[in-house]
Amino acid sequence: MIASPWWAPHVYADRRPFLLARSRITAAVRAWFGSRDFVEVETAILQASPGNEAHLHAFATDLISPDASKTRLYLHTSPEFAAKKLLAAGEKRLFTFARAFRNRERGALHHPEFTLLEWYRADEPYGALIDDCAALLAAAAEAAGAKRFGFRGREADPFAPPERLTVREAFRRYADIDLPAALDDRDALAAAAKGQGIRVADDDTWADVFSRVLSERIEPKLGVGRATILDEYPVSEAALARPTTHDPCVAERFELYVCGVEIANAFGELTDPAEQRRRFQAEMAEKQRVHGERYPLDEDFLAALGEMPPASGIALGFDRLVMLATGAQRIEQVLWTPVIDPK
Repeated sequence: MIASPWWAPHVYADRRPFLLARSRITAAVRAWFGSRDFVEVETAILQASPGNEAHLHAFATDLISPDASKTRLYLHTSPEFAAKKLLAAGEKRLFTFARAFRNRERGALHHPEFTLLEWYRADEPYGALIDDCAALLAAAAEAAGAKRFGFRGREADPFAPPERLTVREAFRRYADIDLPAALDDRDALAAAAKGQGIRVADDDTWADVFSRVLSERIEPKLGVGRATILDEYPVSEAALARPTTHDPCVAERFELYVCGVEIANAFGELTDPAEQRRRFQAEMAEKQRVHGERYPLDEDFLAALGEMPPASGIALGFDRLVMLATGAQRIEQVLWTPVIDPK
C-alpha cells in the first residue's frame, strides 16, 4: 500500500496545526533576536566545502561557467563557515534561519533538508549562549501555547532553568565510567564500556566507543524534567571549539538536550587557522578511512578565521524545537514541504 503524499488534503489537514505553530515560533524567535540587537543574515547554500566533520555527508553539484568549465561545489551542511566570515567582516551579533542539507540522514528526527537556527556573539562569553537557549525555549513554548515539551513519553518544563552537566559527570553518573582515566586510550575506554554491557566492535575507534556510550546510556536520560546543558566535551570531539581555560583536555562545547533529544550544539569558537587546518585534515583522513571520500578545505574560511574576533556560536535544530513545542512525533509533521521519499 502506497502512503498518501504530504499534499493530500487529509494528510495536510492533520499537519497544518503544527505548521501554524511553527510560524508563530519563527516570529517569536525573530522578535527575540531583534530586541537584542542581532542582525538577521542570509548565507549562500553553495559552498566550496560543505563542512569537514567525518560523520557528515553532503550533496554535491557542479557550477558551470559561461565557458563551460566546471567547478565542484556542495550544498552546505551548516551555514557556519559563511557566518564566521561575516564575523571576520565586522558583524558582532548575527543570526540566521538557514536551510541545511545532509545526505544519508532520514528518520523521526532527521531529514535530508532541514532548518538550522544559528547565532553568534563576537567578544562575548561562551556562557551567554546557555542563557540564550533557556530564553528561546521559553519563547517557543509561549508561541506554541505549550506548558510542557514532550517526545516519546519524556517531558520537560521549558520555563525551568536548564541543568548544567559536564560530559565527565554524565559518564560517571549514567554509565559508571571514569572518562578522564580513559581519555584518548581506546582500549581503556572499550574495556570500561564492555564492563557496562555496551557492545564494542574490534574496529571501533575511541570516538566510536565514546559515541556509543553517549547514545545508549547518557542521551536518553538528558533533558527529562527540564533541559540539560551537556558541557565540556573532550577536545577530540569538538573540532571547531577552543579548549577551556581550566583544562586543555576539554573544549568549550555544549549540547542542549530536551526530552532526550539533542537540539543544539554550541562552541567557544576556535580562531587559530593552523590548529583548525590540522583538525580538519584529521577529520578528513578519518572520513577517507571509513567512507572512502573526503571534502576539500575551504581556504577562504581558514583565511577569514585569522581575522575573526573571539566569538561564541551555536546551531539549533529549529525543526526539532518545533516538534518538542507542539508534540509532533516525526520531523515531517513540522516541515511545510518535506522532501519526497522515493520509497
